[in-house]
Amino acid sequence: MNAKTIQSMSGRRGCSVGCAIFDIDGTLTRTNELIFASFNHVAMKYSGRTYTPAEIVAMFGPPEEGAVSAMVGEQRLGKAMDDLCAFYQEHHGSMAALHEGIEGALQLLRERNVPMAVFTGKGRRTTTITLGALGINGYFDLIVSGSDVLRYKPHPEGIRRVIEHFGVPADQVLMVGDAVADITASRSAGVKSVAALWDSYDRERVAAAGGDFVFHDVPSFVNWLREEVRFIPRFS
Repeated sequence: MNAKTIQSMSGRRGCSVGCAIFDIDGTLTRTNELIFASFNHVAMKYSGRTYTPAEIVAMFGPPEEGAVSAMVGEQRLGKAMDDLCAFYQEHHGSMAALHEGIEGALQLLRERNVPMAVFTGKGRRTTTITLGALGINGYFDLIVSGSDVLRYKPHPEGIRRVIEHFGVPADQVLMVGDAVADITASRSAGVKSVAALWDSYDRERVAAAGGDFVFHDVPSFVNWLREEVRFIPRFS
């Protein structure tokens, strides 16, 4: 770990982990380019315009249906979502990938018998496409998408569902995410948070959001897991 990373941990270098929760976009995967292109594919087809990344990010919170409905109207939502998911799947191979080194983190947690979950704002359809296309769905014992909750990030509903599912004390849970909403949801749920800055579209605000641990690159995160974290296995 470099000095900048250690300093950003506010003096807390290690912790006990009995469950790890991961966001997807910007945390596990490089999918932002694909997301922006998919939304603009639909926007151009149905309204003859495109949106900047900042404008698309401002619509985040609910799953894709919320943003698409705002773009095309409720009556055309079903067809537009089919078009978005078709584009998303068709271009996934060329526009999305795992962050280099992230599978090492997943393998390490699996070797230590630590249950893992996904909590993402993505809808169920795009979540399924991404996890399957990148071959990582088998790592996760529970997947909570934006389609599976009534209250979206930064509300902690999804994290609380993971805690209840695994029966893990909140103070043994680690939430890894790249957005302020991930940090806020973690704090509300009483779990530890990792601010993943290696692909955050809002890096400065995330860095200042008060995450328990802050990492600027994947290797530093993996090294921290290996060297500083005490794992509390739940599965044999």
